[in-house]
Amino acid sequence: MEETTLYLVRLGEISLKGLNRGFFEKRLKQNIKAKLKPYHSEEHKQKGRLYIAISNNCPKHIIDMAFRTTFGVVGYSQCVRCPKDMDAIKEKTKELVKDPPFSSAKGTFKVETCRSDKKFPLNSYAINCELGGVVLDTYPDMKVAVKNPEKTLYCEIRDQAYLYTSPQSGPSGLPCTTAGKAMLLLSGGIDSPVACYKMAGRGLKMEAIYFHAYPYTSEQALDKVKKLSSLLSPYNMGMRLWVVPFTDQQIWIRDHSPEDEHTLMFRGAMMQVANKLADKTGALAIVTGEALSQVASQTLESMSWSDSMSPRLVLRPLVGMDKQEIMDLAQKIGTYDTSILPYEDCCVIFSPRHPLVRPDKSVMAEHFSAMGIETLLDKAVQETAWIDFDVHGDEVGRGNV
Repeated sequence: MEETTLYLVRLGEISLKGLNRGFFEKRLKQNIKAKLKPYHSEEHKQKGRLYIAISNNCPKHIIDMAFRTTFGVVGYSQCVRCPKDMDAIKEKTKELVKDPPFSSAKGTFKVETCRSDKKFPLNSYAINCELGGVVLDTYPDMKVAVKNPEKTLYCEIRDQAYLYTSPQSGPSGLPCTTAGKAMLLLSGGIDSPVACYKMAGRGLKMEAIYFHAYPYTSEQALDKVKKLSSLLSPYNMGMRLWVVPFTDQQIWIRDHSPEDEHTLMFRGAMMQVANKLADKTGALAIVTGEALSQVASQTLESMSWSDSMSPRLVLRPLVGMDKQEIMDLAQKIGTYDTSILPYEDCCVIFSPRHPLVRPDKSVMAEHFSAMGIETLLDKAVQETAWIDFDVHGDEVGRGNV
């Protein structure tokens, strides 16, 4: 039989679900197993917990990636299990504390027990005392510290006894793909990748759209967006990146609309293209990285204009966040260093000197219609190409609309 290592996965919001909890738990298991392929894994669940036995052939970085990037995982830890017998639990504790972090044999510690099986003869406090005694017998120089210990031994009494020492954090949220599909407007900036992360954490599966205005935007700018798609792909359970050629369309807008309206006209045209692509993918919403009042095109009036150009719901998960919060989250998820590479997107290249910040929606609609750009927008969709990334962020395919 193949040797495995057991991992305890802590669940959060999923545990609060009612009759549909099984749906979310099943999708979470599927998402984790997809990232562990081709390595063998088996799982069983308890309330609030998922236990996964993973082949010892699976590299540690793959295991960590699978748990750290899978929404629905609040935390995880390598653990050991044994029968619900106090002598067996104490023996397993002796084995466990031979390894880090306890093997340093110094510092402070505590034992923390969760006794879900109330029929177990000892209560949590008594178990803590028993296992604390095992640690002190093994390492006499260690000290008990109930508050702020340097090390903690965890014990859970459920169907069996589970012991672990070094819990790691997961991203929490709900499993990606449980809330339907949307189209993400992905620029090369800081905000839109964070928007993707936030919505994936609510269960939304996204396909990304990038508007490429070559030669005004460079091939390095496109490479930057490909890299961002790769970095986001594990959180999003794979990513399809749609690359829309948008040079002719932006030049047309530049030449056929008032200068102060250029950015808003670009946004309106992008919304229409995004919806045309959504018709092909079955997406039910559009996701953007806009934050209220961050730039001229993100005032209430400007966003209301953008919304009017989309028959689908427009989601803005960053709308109430300030820039520092967004940058901090970008650094946490690993997209920040790529986002700040100095390759500008098409919106920046064609940005007017004095953009309109309080547009009148009816006037804008008249101006947009007068441009006569519909045929060019259909042409952009027809010439769009796509690139697929798998759950590990590797490119796995290319094609055209």
